[in-house]
Formats: sequence, C-alpha cells, structure tokens
Amino acid sequence: MWSLLRLSALSLTALVITGCSDPKIDTSSMPAAVVSVEKVRDSLPTYKRDEFDQALTIIAMSSFSGIDILNPQRMNAAEIAETANAYMHGLTGDELIARADEMLRQRRAREREQALRTLTRLEEKEANAKRDSEQLALVTVDKANYYISTSPYGAPEPVIELTVTNSTEQALSQLTMRGVLTSPGRDVPWVDETFYYIVSGGLSAGETGQWSLAPNRFGPWGDPQIPQNVTLTLTLEGLRDSEGKPLWDSPPLTENETARLEALRKDYAGIARSPAEQNDS
Repeated sequence: MWSLLRLSALSLTALVITGCSDPKIDTSSMPAAVVSVEKVRDSLPTYKRDEFDQALTIIAMSSFSGIDILNPQRMNAAEIAETANAYMHGLTGDELIARADEMLRQRRAREREQALRTLTRLEEKEANAKRDSEQLALVTVDKANYYISTSPYGAPEPVIELTVTNSTEQALSQLTMRGVLTSPGRDVPWVDETFYYIVSGGLSAGETGQWSLAPNRFGPWGDPQIPQNVTLTLTLEGLRDSEGKPLWDSPPLTENETARLEALRKDYAGIARSPAEQNDS
C-alpha cells in the first residue's frame, strides 16, 4: 500500500513538473515552428515580449550576411523558422534571449577587433607617409628657370635650368618633378606637367647638381605664345636610388581614410590594443 501511494505521489509530481515547464521552440517542421514560437512568446511576461521579438530577429538575421543584427526589425514566425531553426530549436524564451545577447556580444567584439586593426593600419600608413615626406623634403630644388633659346639651326628651343641639392644619405639616379609654368594676370598655367629626369652619373649624398633640360619643343613647353615673364615652379614628386628603385614613396591617406582615422581615434581613444589587434588582417 505504501509503495502504491509513493508511486502515485511521484507520478503526480512528474505531471506537475511537466505541466509547469516552460514551453520550447520546436523547429522540426514549419507548422510546429510557427505554433511554438507564438506559444513561447505568449508564455513570457508582457515586459519581456519585445525583448523576445528582438532576440528572434537577431538570431534569424545571423543566418544572412550583410544584415545589421545590431539594429533588428521584427520578422514573422515563418521567416524566422525557415532561416534560424538550427539556432533556436529546443530553447525556452529566456534561453533564446540569452543566446541572442551572446550573439550580439560576439558581434560587437569582432567589430571592435576589426576597428582596432583598421586604426593600427591607418596610423601606420599615416606615419610612413609622414616619414617619407620628411625624407623627400631633404632633396630641394634651389633654382628653377624657364626660357626660350635658339638652336644652332635658328629654331626656338625651350630650356629648363634647375639646381638641386641632395641632403639625404642616399645617392639619387632619377628625379620625378611636376613643373607648373605661370604668368601674371593669367589664371590657367601655360604648362602643368609631370616629368622625370635621369641624372647622368647620379647625385651623391650631400651633393648639389645643376642641369639644363631640353623639353620637347613640339610639346606644351614649346608653345610660342608663352611670354617671357613666366614663373617656373618645380615640385619634387619622386626619387630613385642608384639601383633605380623608388625611394620614400609611401602614399598619403586618402580623404576617406583621413575621416575614418579621425572617427576611429575618437571612438577608441585611450583603449589599449592587443598584439593581435595591432596586426591588420
């Protein structure tokens, strides 16, 4: 008799526990998923239902690339069941909310890591460009003149005279320059052209060179309308060493990169970066 009563009590307890257990999402089929999602939602306190809706959408959208799970919009049960059944099958409402929170934490951690790597990469690019610009500034154009000469055959010949000092520690074999030829009262330059000059014998470290260049008289430098009172401005844009290899040619940040760098510095100011975050992927 005692055993029978004990068995009945245990059976009743099991029934009570089963009856009171939280409903779970069943994504074994589309109809089951649709019904169970709404059943789980209805079992939650009213104040948790919006959070549940958001969790559903976060988990569903994690199946798609290119969707912002940090700003989810509610999806219907059919859409959710079709795209995210593997993520939420067998979960209660609270478990689903917890899983969505974990997904968001992982997503934010990945975005933070990528942002810090981008920050490091842009800072390195900025530093390299600054360093190379400082090196280029050590090669100076001390004198630049333009005039029209006359060839032995009586033809007009454009001439560029320049004096360059190499204050770097590298011997130079080639200079790339931008030449701009202007005159008073004229907004448009007569010439705005980039050209290179191969230095015969090279320009050693600490040396100053003086050369006369003869641009093509059939090109823009030979325009017969160019007046005598022109000003030639030469800007050094590139150098090559004695072996012909480019020197100090790191590109500057683009306008978009500069804006991105400023935004990242503002967002992550004072945050220590791990070695992994300091290496761009």
